[in-house]
Amino acid sequence: MNIKLNCDMGEGFGAYSMGLDEKIMPYIEMANLACGFHASDPVTMHKSIKLCKEHDLQIGCHPSYPDLVGFGRREMSCSSEEIISFILYQLGALSALCKSYDVKLSYVKPHGALYNAMMRDESIFRAITKAISKFDSNLKLMILSSGKNDNYAQLAQKYNINLLYEVFADRAYTNEGFLVPRSLKDAVIENKEEVLQRAKSLMRKGSLKSIDGKKLKLKVDTLCVHGDNKSALKLIKSLHKLKNDL
Repeated sequence: MNIKLNCDMGEGFGAYSMGLDEKIMPYIEMANLACGFHASDPVTMHKSIKLCKEHDLQIGCHPSYPDLVGFGRREMSCSSEEIISFILYQLGALSALCKSYDVKLSYVKPHGALYNAMMRDESIFRAITKAISKFDSNLKLMILSSGKNDNYAQLAQKYNINLLYEVFADRAYTNEGFLVPRSLKDAVIENKEEVLQRAKSLMRKGSLKSIDGKKLKLKVDTLCVHGDNKSALKLIKSLHKLKNDL
């Protein structure tokens, strides 16, 4: 299976840097670039796009709630019209900067609280897909692969939007194919070898085991990796090697 690695990037702001973007880019295929609402700024976006072009990465828009102080991790009560507006705003900004480097956007992956809200509330999902279709229906929407894949695919098709299915090798899943909440024990898998084994199973068979040992078949186009510390960089290198060896 041709599963790509994606990583959130360009999340510095002004004089403040975050993440190990330059070191990680050689080992991934997809970069989710912040657009100024949870992190980043025009200069940071310019630099990130330039790096993506140098490494021939697919560029994704990583829009957020307008929550710079909270890094987009706080849910906000917004109308569908508001969501459509700030998705279009962020798409427009990133697309304009991409144009200056003669590269194009490939997909959209909502950030943080907006991503979680999209997967829980169909009205928010519809607002996001509607915004994308208004801007460019060729852009794909990245969502969490789960037991509701078919339902979301049908909703997205109403707006002529295709989906990309994302899986987390370092997160535990329920028997129903959803992420175990972070508030519960063992929701995050810390053991590197276990994460690699789960990634290997996904790459070979498109399956992994739930927290109770049940075999789950999940649609998977991409694995999410986190690149904000040195241990994460080591894991990304290992996942890149695993992909190449299979």
